[in-house]
Amino acid sequence: MNREKQLAKNTLVVALGKIATRFISFFLLPLYTALLSTEEYGTIDLLNTLISLMLPLLFLQIDQALFRFLIDERKKEERKTTLITTVLMTTGVQTLIFSIIYLLISPFIHNQYQYFLLVNLIFAELSNVFLEIARGFGHNGVYSVGSLITGSFTIILNVILIAFFGWGANGMLAATLFGNIAGCIFVFFKEKLYRYIDFKTYSKSERKKLWKYSIPLVPNQLSWWVVNTSDRIIVTCLLGIGLNGVYSSANKISSICITLFGILNMTWQESAAMYINDDDHAEYFSKMINFIMSIFVSMCLGLIAFMPFLFSFLIIGEGYSGAYYQIPILLIATIFNVLVSLLGSIYVALKRTKEVAKTSIFAALINIVIDLALIKVIGLYAASISTLVAYFTMAIYRYIDIRKYMKIKLDYKMFLTYLFYGVIIVFCYYSKNLYFYILGAILAAILFLVYNMPFIKKVFSIIKKKIQRKR
Repeated sequence: MNREKQLAKNTLVVALGKIATRFISFFLLPLYTALLSTEEYGTIDLLNTLISLMLPLLFLQIDQALFRFLIDERKKEERKTTLITTVLMTTGVQTLIFSIIYLLISPFIHNQYQYFLLVNLIFAELSNVFLEIARGFGHNGVYSVGSLITGSFTIILNVILIAFFGWGANGMLAATLFGNIAGCIFVFFKEKLYRYIDFKTYSKSERKKLWKYSIPLVPNQLSWWVVNTSDRIIVTCLLGIGLNGVYSSANKISSICITLFGILNMTWQESAAMYINDDDHAEYFSKMINFIMSIFVSMCLGLIAFMPFLFSFLIIGEGYSGAYYQIPILLIATIFNVLVSLLGSIYVALKRTKEVAKTSIFAALINIVIDLALIKVIGLYAASISTLVAYFTMAIYRYIDIRKYMKIKLDYKMFLTYLFYGVIIVFCYYSKNLYFYILGAILAAILFLVYNMPFIKKVFSIIKKKIQRKR
């Protein structure tokens, strides 16, 4: 099986476990905005933000190191046992120490959700470790089903606890917790992880190797956190938690593209690690990056073009109307986010995690400076614009830097075409004129068809073949 087909197959398998639940969650946005106040929604978003900050700080991204090292040891059972036991014992000790410290200081934390934060943090990390083990084994099907179970439990419980029991923010937090627990149980028994737990195989030297790889990813992850979510803390502190709820709802739209890319990026990272030493690696990476960028640029522009027709159906709660003006900025930021991640996978494949951290810190600093400088001047726009500028500068920096190791070639003609028509589509979005809305939608559809026709034909060809086989 050639590299492109293998990537497509792995992506499809992983997507089955992610897309359905993420899209159902997205379409539940009207439920959340209707039944939760902007303050409640903003509070949930802030707690999730804190969890995403604390995970890499506490556990040092060791789950990512486990995935990368397992790729090289898939046929060696003893090595897998050593790696998995070492990671589970390491995270177990870290969890115990953190829990003791947290419980000692909890009397001084005046927040009704403080214990939800603790248990959600623990099971979020355990879920990450188990899912990365499945990926490291090459069992993308198990990863997919585990993710599907986690997402399904979370969504179903969200609806039950919010809509029927009226638990509000407590309901969303409880749903997330039980969703992670359900996913952990499935992966643990499906992969028979108890076979890979042998305390005698715990190795300090292996732990050091894992940390040597993973610790440089911590500042990288923290920098991503700064770029992605520090805006929300700044907005909460300077503009109020209600406006953070508005900003969070605007981010839900761009999360469609981020979710889809995140699925692809999981398998792209695996492919990058497997094919980094091929003779034609530069040509292969260039081809795939241009192909993936074409899909996601046209997708983001399409969302901008069609959002005027969809906004009132997706976000219906009073007080959320300000999200409309942030959506295009955040979607354009997503385009550069995709490019940054694609280039970052090359660093990871080369095991140059220090370069990943350096470029991410650079972007995080830009994000904070712009956000703080402008938020009192232009309000909520400062959060969106600072995110856009941070991703843009990081994309340029990484592209220039990565060419020291690999001669990646971007399709400048394609990008300039997208830029020209993208400006027109964004103008149509902000015009508040029905005829311009229609013009923007037509342009976005044409762009998608023109630049992605080979991809569309290939998808229909695969579907046609599968239908014929069933007959």
